[in-house]
Amino acid sequence: MAVTETETLLLVGEACSGLGEGASFTALEWVRREFLAKLGFEPYPGTFNLQMSGPDWDAARRVMAREAGIVITPEAGFCAAKCFLVVVGGCITGAVVFPEVAGYPPDKFEVISAVPVRQALGVADGDKVAVSVVC
Repeated sequence: MAVTETETLLLVGEACSGLGEGASFTALEWVRREFLAKLGFEPYPGTFNLQMSGPDWDAARRVMAREAGIVITPEAGFCAAKCFLVVVGGCITGAVVFPEVAGYPPDKFEVISAVPVRQALGVADGDKVAVSVVC
Protein backbone atom coordinates (compact mmCIF):
# COMPACT_ATOMS: atom_id res chain seq x y z
CA MET A 1 0.00 0.00 0.00
CA ALA A 2 1.37 3.43 -0.98
CA VAL A 3 1.46 6.17 1.60
CA THR A 4 0.70 9.66 0.35
CA GLU A 5 2.12 12.54 2.32
CA THR A 6 0.19 15.76 2.37
CA GLU A 7 1.61 19.20 2.84
CA THR A 8 -0.33 22.07 4.43
CA LEU A 9 0.45 25.55 3.17
CA LEU A 10 -0.39 28.41 5.54
CA LEU A 11 -1.13 31.66 3.75
CA VAL A 12 -2.68 35.06 4.33
CA GLY A 13 -4.50 36.97 1.63
CA GLU A 14 -6.54 40.11 1.30
CA ALA A 15 -10.29 39.75 0.71
CA CYS A 16 -11.37 41.28 -2.58
CA SER A 17 -14.42 41.35 -4.78
CA GLY A 18 -14.49 39.14 -7.84
CA LEU A 19 -16.00 39.68 -11.26
CA GLY A 20 -19.37 38.27 -10.20
CA GLU A 21 -19.09 35.23 -12.47
CA GLY A 22 -18.69 32.68 -9.68
CA ALA A 23 -22.39 32.47 -8.85
CA SER A 24 -23.43 31.49 -12.38
CA PHE A 25 -20.53 29.02 -12.66
CA THR A 26 -21.25 27.27 -9.34
CA ALA A 27 -24.93 27.02 -10.28
CA LEU A 28 -24.21 24.90 -13.37
CA GLU A 29 -25.44 21.34 -12.88
CA TRP A 30 -22.23 19.67 -14.09
CA VAL A 31 -20.18 21.87 -11.75
CA ARG A 32 -22.37 20.97 -8.78
CA ARG A 33 -22.04 17.24 -9.66
CA GLU A 34 -18.24 17.46 -10.02
CA PHE A 35 -17.80 19.27 -6.70
CA LEU A 36 -20.11 16.95 -4.84
CA ALA A 37 -18.41 13.85 -6.27
CA LYS A 38 -14.82 15.05 -5.96
CA LEU A 39 -14.86 17.54 -3.07
CA GLY A 40 -17.74 16.19 -0.98
CA PHE A 41 -19.97 19.26 -0.96
CA GLU A 42 -22.40 21.23 -3.10
CA PRO A 43 -21.05 24.73 -3.68
CA TYR A 44 -22.79 27.81 -2.38
CA PRO A 45 -23.50 30.09 -5.37
CA GLY A 46 -20.46 32.28 -5.80
CA THR A 47 -16.84 32.31 -4.74
CA PHE A 48 -14.79 34.01 -2.03
CA ASN A 49 -11.79 35.80 -3.47
CA LEU A 50 -8.45 36.63 -1.94
CA GLN A 51 -5.64 38.61 -3.50
CA MET A 52 -2.34 36.93 -2.73
CA SER A 53 1.20 38.27 -2.87
CA GLY A 54 4.67 37.91 -1.43
CA PRO A 55 7.27 35.17 -1.12
CA ASP A 56 4.98 32.74 0.76
CA TRP A 57 2.46 32.95 -2.08
CA ASP A 58 5.17 32.50 -4.70
CA ALA A 59 6.41 29.37 -2.89
CA ALA A 60 2.85 28.03 -2.47
CA ARG A 61 2.14 28.52 -6.18
CA ARG A 62 5.21 26.44 -7.04
CA VAL A 63 4.08 23.64 -4.71
CA MET A 64 0.52 23.64 -6.11
CA ALA A 65 1.79 23.73 -9.69
CA ARG A 66 3.69 20.47 -9.21
CA GLU A 67 0.88 18.70 -7.32
CA ALA A 68 -1.94 16.87 -9.12
CA GLY A 69 -4.66 18.43 -7.00
CA ILE A 70 -8.28 17.47 -7.56
CA VAL A 71 -9.16 17.76 -11.24
CA ILE A 72 -12.54 19.17 -12.20
CA THR A 73 -13.48 17.71 -15.57
CA PRO A 74 -15.52 20.17 -17.65
CA GLU A 75 -18.38 19.71 -20.02
CA ALA A 76 -17.74 20.75 -23.61
CA GLY A 77 -17.20 24.47 -23.98
CA PHE A 78 -15.82 24.99 -20.47
CA CYS A 79 -12.26 24.94 -19.11
CA ALA A 80 -10.84 22.34 -16.75
CA ALA A 81 -9.77 23.34 -13.25
CA LYS A 82 -7.52 22.09 -10.49
CA CYS A 83 -8.61 22.31 -6.85
CA PHE A 84 -7.07 21.88 -3.43
CA LEU A 85 -8.93 21.50 -0.14
CA VAL A 86 -8.72 24.55 2.12
CA VAL A 87 -9.72 25.83 5.54
CA VAL A 88 -10.51 29.55 5.53
CA GLY A 89 -10.33 31.66 8.67
CA GLY A 90 -9.54 28.56 10.71
CA CYS A 91 -13.11 27.23 10.51
CA ILE A 92 -14.66 27.07 7.02
CA THR A 93 -13.82 24.18 4.72
CA GLY A 94 -13.89 24.41 0.98
CA ALA A 95 -11.61 24.29 -2.03
CA VAL A 96 -9.45 26.75 -3.90
CA VAL A 97 -10.12 26.55 -7.63
CA PHE A 98 -7.57 27.34 -10.32
CA PRO A 99 -9.27 27.41 -13.74
CA GLU A 100 -6.98 26.24 -16.53
CA VAL A 101 -7.55 29.26 -18.72
CA ALA A 102 -5.06 31.61 -20.35
CA GLY A 103 -4.69 34.91 -18.55
CA TYR A 104 -6.03 33.76 -15.18
CA PRO A 105 -4.56 36.26 -12.68
CA PRO A 106 -1.57 34.78 -10.81
CA ASP A 107 -2.51 36.56 -7.58
CA LYS A 108 -6.13 35.34 -7.50
CA PHE A 109 -7.19 32.77 -4.90
CA GLU A 110 -10.79 31.73 -5.53
CA VAL A 111 -12.52 29.65 -2.84
CA ILE A 112 -15.66 27.59 -3.25
CA SER A 113 -17.46 26.36 -0.16
CA ALA A 114 -20.83 25.01 0.92
CA VAL A 115 -21.44 28.26 2.83
CA PRO A 116 -21.13 31.98 1.97
CA VAL A 117 -17.58 32.49 3.29
CA ARG A 118 -17.55 36.29 3.26
CA GLN A 119 -20.78 36.50 5.26
CA ALA A 120 -19.90 33.64 7.60
CA LEU A 121 -16.60 35.30 8.55
CA GLY A 122 -17.92 38.87 8.48
CA VAL A 123 -15.14 39.84 6.08
CA ALA A 124 -14.97 43.05 4.03
CA ASP A 125 -12.73 43.90 1.08
CA GLY A 126 -9.22 44.64 2.32
CA ASP A 127 -9.46 42.40 5.40
CA LYS A 128 -6.61 39.93 5.89
CA VAL A 129 -7.77 36.30 5.95
CA ALA A 130 -5.72 33.22 6.86
CA VAL A 131 -6.10 30.10 4.74
CA SER A 132 -4.65 26.60 4.99
CA VAL A 133 -4.22 24.67 1.74
CA VAL A 134 -3.90 20.88 1.78
CA CYS A 135 -1.70 19.61 -1.06
